[in-house]
Amino acid sequence: MTRVLIITGDPLAPSMAGPAIRAWNMALQLHVDNDVILLTTDRLGEVTAPFEVKQISSGDNARFRSLERWAEVIVFQGHALSQFSALRRTKKILVADIYDPMHLEMLEQGRELDAETWDVRIAHATAVMSEQLIAADFFLCASERQRSFFLGQLTTLGRVNRRTYEGDPHLSRLLAVVPFGLEEGAPTHVRPTIRGVIPGISADDKLLIWGGGLYSWFDPLTLIRAMANLAERRPTARLYFLGTRHPKVETMGIVREAHDLAETLGVLDSVVYFNQEWVEYDDRQSYLAEADAGVSTHLSHVETTFSFRTRILDYLWADLPMVLTEGDSFAELAAVEGLGIVVPARDVLALTDALEAILYDDDVAASAVANIRRVKERFFWKKTMAPLVDFVARPTHAGDYDGRRRVSVRASFRRSRGLVSSAMLVFRGVRQSGIRVTARKVRARLAHRSL
Repeated sequence: MTRVLIITGDPLAPSMAGPAIRAWNMALQLHVDNDVILLTTDRLGEVTAPFEVKQISSGDNARFRSLERWAEVIVFQGHALSQFSALRRTKKILVADIYDPMHLEMLEQGRELDAETWDVRIAHATAVMSEQLIAADFFLCASERQRSFFLGQLTTLGRVNRRTYEGDPHLSRLLAVVPFGLEEGAPTHVRPTIRGVIPGISADDKLLIWGGGLYSWFDPLTLIRAMANLAERRPTARLYFLGTRHPKVETMGIVREAHDLAETLGVLDSVVYFNQEWVEYDDRQSYLAEADAGVSTHLSHVETTFSFRTRILDYLWADLPMVLTEGDSFAELAAVEGLGIVVPARDVLALTDALEAILYDDDVAASAVANIRRVKERFFWKKTMAPLVDFVARPTHAGDYDGRRRVSVRASFRRSRGLVSSAMLVFRGVRQSGIRVTARKVRARLAHRSL
């Protein structure tokens, strides 16, 4: 039995988002044969778990140090290395969950910022990712595409070397594919959620569901235009966006753009509907159970290439045939395995035809459902988490571990961000807030980095 500490920066509450859901299921799989504590550095709500759940705020090293001393293996996501000095200095075995390539995500997420801030955010995300790749003993990514991408980064940082390669020529003890997973049981329709509840959506309508949040790297605008087209020839077609208010991420401008476009096209709250809240994790099954099909449309860029759209797993879980934009790993899987219809990015006409086929052609939908039932077993949590479970059963430092962490997070952050980027932030702060306010923020920032 191994003592395992799992760290997430997302809230642990009934309304959980992707990182917290993933950390939660890691804990569920590992606690069977290990002693597990799941820690959030954000909010801890009312949750019931067969393992211990704790909350420690970022920078609270006094409380975190006791957990660090207790643990034999520490699994972390996101910004944990920069939040606790004890984690940066630990000699315990570190597992970095890098299933979300945050530095690629920031290329799109930062589009709504001014150029200077966008540059700094990208540099910071790149630094955070590089720190993890230098420091950890074992890494978890979400797909073979991601594995190739991160192997390139690990090689550049010197982590693919004689000591990590010797005795492990496939580097499987350095970097493993651990996809997001899904529950083995079928979703249950616990209560009415959409049909007969949302005015204008009846039991006889054909309901298409968008199973997650709206972010700047997605393309709901082409989808809304396609739904407006489809409604002209299929008046019973309906689209429901499941969540627009993420519990952790600030609402992006694309939410307003999507809402405004639906209103302009005259389909808001008649064909296209937006849920303004975030559905509780356990409650999502009732929404999925009422849908006829799932959809995910995105733009074509590098973030798409290496993304792992976790909402697609909910479509698999609920046996929903799907329409997807080409370009990511799940679209590739859907095309090869016949899980639905894959269309080019920003092609309104192709998307309109695909939506009509998936919603109104019973043969197309039935074929997709049969294939989904065959394929989805690959993504049960028990299977996806197997590499992590196996590693924890016999945990070891990476072959190139030399008895200390390999990089100072603070020094790495300074190098990647650079004096120029820091000067830009200070200049911008003085211009917007004045010298005193900016000086206070700089002092607070330096104090945080010295923790």
